[in-house]
Parts: sequence; C-alpha cells; structure tokens
Amino acid sequence: MPFHPEIVSRLELLGGIPSIAEALSDPAMRRQLEAFDSYPDAAQPPDVVTEERNIPGPHGPVPVRIYFPAATALRGRPGFVWMHGGAFRFGDLDMKEADWTARELVHKAGAVVMSVDYRLAVEGVNYPVPLDDVVAAIQWVRENSADLGISSISIGGASAGANLAAGAALRLRDADNWKCEHLVLAYPSMHVDLPDPSKSLELALAEMLPAMRLTPGMFRSMRENYLGALSSNPPSYAMPGLADLRGLPPTLVLNAEYDDLRASGEAFSAALAGAGLDVEQVLVRGMLHGFLNLSTSFEPVDDALERIADRLRALDHTS
Repeated sequence: MPFHPEIVSRLELLGGIPSIAEALSDPAMRRQLEAFDSYPDAAQPPDVVTEERNIPGPHGPVPVRIYFPAATALRGRPGFVWMHGGAFRFGDLDMKEADWTARELVHKAGAVVMSVDYRLAVEGVNYPVPLDDVVAAIQWVRENSADLGISSISIGGASAGANLAAGAALRLRDADNWKCEHLVLAYPSMHVDLPDPSKSLELALAEMLPAMRLTPGMFRSMRENYLGALSSNPPSYAMPGLADLRGLPPTLVLNAEYDDLRASGEAFSAALAGAGLDVEQVLVRGMLHGFLNLSTSFEPVDDALERIADRLRALDHTS
C-alpha cells in the first residue's frame, strides 16, 4: 500500500531535509519536521479520569499517570502498563504516543492504563536505569491491583518503550516466574544492529524520503547512548533480540509499513514463533514509525488501537 493520503499531502514539508539527525540540530529543519508531524484538525482523544502519582523505584520516585474509565466498576477491569518511545532519550507522559494511546485504550477497552515516565538516557543515565523504573512500575501495579480495580496485567510499549516492555517481561519471568497476560510491541527496537530487511521492506524503504529514515548511524548512536559502557556486550534484558524468549506471554507486534525498525519487529516476531510462542504480527499499512502519535482520524491507527483493545476487552471481568 502507498503512504497514507494524509502523509502524501504533507511530503513537501520534508523537502530539503537530508536526515532526521541533521534536522534535529538545525532549528529551521526541525520546524519542518514538527510541521510534518502536526495535524491540527485531527480528532482529539477521549476525556477520561487521570491520576498522577510518584511510585517508589530503586533510583528514586518514578512518575506515572493512571487513566481510569468513567464507569465506577470496583474490580475486574483489565490493567495495562504502557511505555512511550523516543529513542530512550526523548519523550514524556504528555506526548501523544503516551497520553493519547492511554486515553484511547481506556475508552475502547474499559481498561485501567498506567503510563510510565521512566528516566531517560540523558545526563549520564544509562541502562539499566530506565528498565529498572519500568520493572518497579509493573511491580507496583502487581502489589496494588486490588486498589486499582484490575484483575489482570498486560504490558506494552512503542519503539524504545517496546524494548523496555519486553525487557521487563524477561526480567520478571526470570526473577519470580511472573508472566503478564499480553505483551504489546508497537514498532519495536529489539536488536543490537538492525536485521537485514525483507524484500518487501526494501521496496518500502526505497520509497521513503531521507527525513523518514533511521540510518545505521542513528541506530548505533541510540544504542550506545542507552547502553553506555555495555554497548559492545549488551545483556539480553537490554536488547531482547538476544534473549531466550521461552515463557513470554502471547504477544502482539504492530509494525509500521514504512519504517526501518520494521526489520527488528519482523525478526523478533519470527524468533517468538520459533520459540513456539503465541505471536500475532500486524503490518500497519501506509504508516511511518511512530504512528501512535497520530489520532484515530487515521484509520490504520484506529485499527491498530482496536487490536490492542480487543486483547484487553477479553480480560474484562466486571460483568
């Protein structure tokens, strides 16, 4: 499928940008990127009940935002712990990928969603600090599930957040044999180096402008910034593509059609299947990396959110 029509209509905004990396260091080109990513007429997310908390973690308090359905069922709701992306160095609870995704899943699935503001890999912060924050958040939800009114816990994330979600699932599996109900990985970054692209991905990448591409140098910089001194020999919790995946829960992988990281999502899906695990891989047609920063006005985005919501709805025991 070609690019989504809304993306096609805005391609001229990317003209003259040689790469994302250069655009981020040039104010004028950065404004072009921001204009490309801005859709002022897009549908706004649902209004739901939210609560800000700081939960205890090994490196200090971890800010989280918990989203609740308006209905007042006291127990039996599905719980979902969600991690935003941002190359391990960007992002917060207010970015659309964090906030809008949480609101939509509360609205669509009646779930209680907790979005985690894990520490970013900046100012000397490296692995395992962000992952420690995520594990602490999941542990807190496990310990407080009754107060939250939930009867199940699923976890997920987007891009770097998907890496953290999978890393947390692996660590909790090994630490106390705990397994969440579902693992949701949106356009995940799971490998030390990007796997070779499939033929269909090669064709898709050939259609992309330079400002849409994640170059090998950018991927390497992201990895080295996150891993620090462990970059040359990362543990499998940091790069789940290296891990023994046995014992992971049913997993949904949402890959963007036009995305260098699709190679990582496809390879990780194949590894899950090779380990005999339940994995559903979905190619979100016409979309670029980061599509969960877009609204449900985009049908492929709405469809992707419905796939997540379907899994959560199946865990609803409020009736």
